[in-house]
Amino acid sequence: MEKTKIVVCGAAGKMGSLIIQLAQQRSDEFIIKAGVEVNGHPLIGRKSAEGVGITDRIDNLISGDEVVIDFSVAEASIKHLEICADRKSPFVTGITGFTSEQVSAMRNVSSRIPVFFAPNMSFGVNLFFEIVKCAAELLGEYETEITEIHHHFKKDAPSGTAKKIADIICSVSGRNPESVLKYGRVGISGTRPAEEIGIHSLRMGDVVGEHYVYFGGKGEIIEIAHRCYNRESFALGALKAASFIRNKPAGMYSMEDLIRETVKGKS
Repeated sequence: MEKTKIVVCGAAGKMGSLIIQLAQQRSDEFIIKAGVEVNGHPLIGRKSAEGVGITDRIDNLISGDEVVIDFSVAEASIKHLEICADRKSPFVTGITGFTSEQVSAMRNVSSRIPVFFAPNMSFGVNLFFEIVKCAAELLGEYETEITEIHHHFKKDAPSGTAKKIADIICSVSGRNPESVLKYGRVGISGTRPAEEIGIHSLRMGDVVGEHYVYFGGKGEIIEIAHRCYNRESFALGALKAASFIRNKPAGMYSMEDLIRETVKGKS
C-alpha cells in the first residue's frame, strides 16, 4: 500500500503534535514531511519533540504529492488552503471557529482540490450525529435542548459540534436556525416557544468534550450523549481523512462521506 505523505499545520499544538505521534506509530501508512507553525514560533527551523522539522513557510514546502492536515487557527487555515489549491494538495481541517464567509471560501476552493472539513473528527461522534438525526425525525413534537462542555482554554462557543447538532435538527424539522436557536437564557426570557432549540456552553477544567441532546415530551425526557475522554479519537479521524481524500477528485468531503465509504467497504 502506498504511504500517505502529510504536512501538519499547527504542529506544536495539542492536536498537531498528537497527529504527528500517531502518524509515527503508523509508519507503514504515513510519511510526515514536515510541520508548520506561525512565524516567530520558537520551534521554527528546529525539530519538534517528535523529531519533525518545523517551518513557517508552507509555500516552500508543499508540491502536490502530500495531504495538508490543518489544526492551526481559522484565519491561518484559510491562507494555507489557498496555497494548497495553487499546489493541488488535498486539504484536511477539523478546527472550529470559521466564519460563514470562511466556510464559503472553503467551498469555493473545493472546486479545485479535495477539501475535507469536519468540525469534529471523531468517528464516534459522527455516528452520534446519525443517531441524533434519527431521533429528531421521530421526535418532531418534542422540545429540544443542546448542552456542550469543554476545557477552559477553548476559545469559541458554542462548539462546532454543537452547531452541527443544531443544524441537523433544524434540517430534519424544517426550522430556520437564525430564528429558533437560543444561546443560553437570562432574565425574564418568557415562555419557551415549542420550536426553540436551546444551546448551552460550559467551560471548565480539562474536559476534552461532552455533548448532550435532550428531547422533552409530556412526562419524559430522552437524553443522547457523547463523551470524549482524550483527543486521540480526533487525531485518528484526521489521519483517516487524509488517507481517504488523498486520491479523491476535487470536492467538499466530510466524515459522512468517510463513514459511508467505510461501511460500503465492509458490506
